Amino acid sequence: MTFTTRPTLRGTFGMVSSTHWLASQSAMRVLELGGNAFDAAATAGFVLHVVEPHLNGPGGEVPAIVATAADPTPRVLCGQGVAPAGATIEHFRSLGLDLIPGSGPLAAAVPGAVDAWLLLLRDHGSLPLRTVLEPAIGYARNGHPLVGRVGDTVANVQELFTDHWPTSAALWLQGGRPPRENTLFRNTAYADTLERLLITAEGAGPDRVVQLERARRTWREGFIAEAVDRFSRLPHRDSSGSDHAGLVTGADMAAYQASWEEPATYDWHGHTVAKTGPWGQGPALLQSLAVLAELGDPADLDLTSAAGVHTTVEVMKLSFADREAWYGDGADVPLKTLLSPAYAAQRAALIGASASTELRPGTPDGRVAILPSVATGNYELDATTGEPTVSKEGVTKGDTCHVDVIDQWGNVISATPSGGWLQSSPTIPELGFCLGSRLQMFWLEEGLPSSLVPGRRPRTTLTPTLILRDGAPVLACGSPGGDQQDQWQLLFLLRHLAGGQDLQQAIDAPAWHTTSFPSSFYPRATEPGGLTMESRLGSAVRDELVRRGHAVTEAGPWSLGRLCAVSREADGVLAAAANPRGMQGYAVGR
Repeated sequence: MTFTTRPTLRGTFGMVSSTHWLASQSAMRVLELGGNAFDAAATAGFVLHVVEPHLNGPGGEVPAIVATAADPTPRVLCGQGVAPAGATIEHFRSLGLDLIPGSGPLAAAVPGAVDAWLLLLRDHGSLPLRTVLEPAIGYARNGHPLVGRVGDTVANVQELFTDHWPTSAALWLQGGRPPRENTLFRNTAYADTLERLLITAEGAGPDRVVQLERARRTWREGFIAEAVDRFSRLPHRDSSGSDHAGLVTGADMAAYQASWEEPATYDWHGHTVAKTGPWGQGPALLQSLAVLAELGDPADLDLTSAAGVHTTVEVMKLSFADREAWYGDGADVPLKTLLSPAYAAQRAALIGASASTELRPGTPDGRVAILPSVATGNYELDATTGEPTVSKEGVTKGDTCHVDVIDQWGNVISATPSGGWLQSSPTIPELGFCLGSRLQMFWLEEGLPSSLVPGRRPRTTLTPTLILRDGAPVLACGSPGGDQQDQWQLLFLLRHLAGGQDLQQAIDAPAWHTTSFPSSFYPRATEPGGLTMESRLGSAVRDELVRRGHAVTEAGPWSLGRLCAVSREADGVLAAAANPRGMQGYAVGR
């Protein structure tokens, strides 16, 4: 018997896994009330805005992948906001900037998360909007016990808040101190925002769909958009070390709507893996699976050995090099070729016994990659200000949330909310939340797949996953972690789908990732040959990886990987598991 930190939960009614126990249980409450997986996921999403404010917020974004009981064909819900109309390369260059700041109003994309959750409810939900929003409103108004990492984050940016972001200081430094762990924390301004949104929606009449459309319009064109427009124009300190006004306007809010689209898919080891399109990094996971398929049976890959770690890391380096070279919203991405067996074989042939320290994009269809200066050594980075530092100059770090739900009818969703972190931008006082900083993932160089263009989506790291077998959805999973999200998911899928480990075993197992490509986050640093591994892998594995040329950073024994997962097993039993690291994520179900 293999011991795990927790059991894999099993049942027949419904399963939820998320990065915070209050979100998981709130979603389960909705299932108990007769709601479906989509009602439950939206409930969790709004609760996550309240209880994980250092990891996501209403001013952020959410991509999701869904399959319904009526139609198991996976669909992508895109709640990734776009660059505002005024966000041009010329504007940033006129400010003397070579990179988009990693924090502050200048880095904000148009918020996408709330409209996406409302669109999901309109098209696939079943319960009234009030039922969905009640838990979030309750936790915001009446308080919730704050996880310790929120207070730690506020402490790291305390000087920034005090000296430069007074509206954030007013919310998060009550009494002049960061909030303490497990103390009851209230955000009444956000509770008022949600309540006002709800009352406006209900004023449209009793029809649920009409209410949801009124809520969407109010978000885009009403009091929320007006407040965003006013506050965004005020200069605030950002990670450039200077004060700049934001670019998101009421017109930008009115012009944006979340949308549905086709996923990118790849057939692997008897399953179909569905990801977002190459406006996000999701296809990098598909490419990694394709290259691994050329290297042999994935079930034979020993992930407890240095050889197994080396192989997965070298595969991921190649996939993320292609991400840098080819992915981007509006770009001509040769995805069919990138996922083809012939191209995967070419890439697999590059993997040797020693670690590569180069960024090696391929030449799909004979095309030659054009890379950003930072990737070619023509750009000088200040190593003292890079992520994950947080300073009073405005350099901040954020992360992400995740939620998966599967219900008794066969509806399933994988969603990865992020952005709008409390430390990403100053709090808009009358709304109780701030804008995000996702524009930092664009380049301020012309002619790249992810060059900054108004109206386009940044090449996000947010990457939910849905797995099908014989055309039916059987697994939803995902993870916070920025550039590491698809790397950690790759290890999970290898262990679970190819290696036969159950959900919790695959989540608990030691994790690693590479940093040998340009980071998606300001200041876009690269660590050639970088490999970070949990120390549980052992000194023998570490020493062999060093001998092979990897620049190894040994992390804590339980510090990497943030997986959530729900599944439907072969006999129809539902299952769920959640990451134990950080003692925050939990699965529930029955």
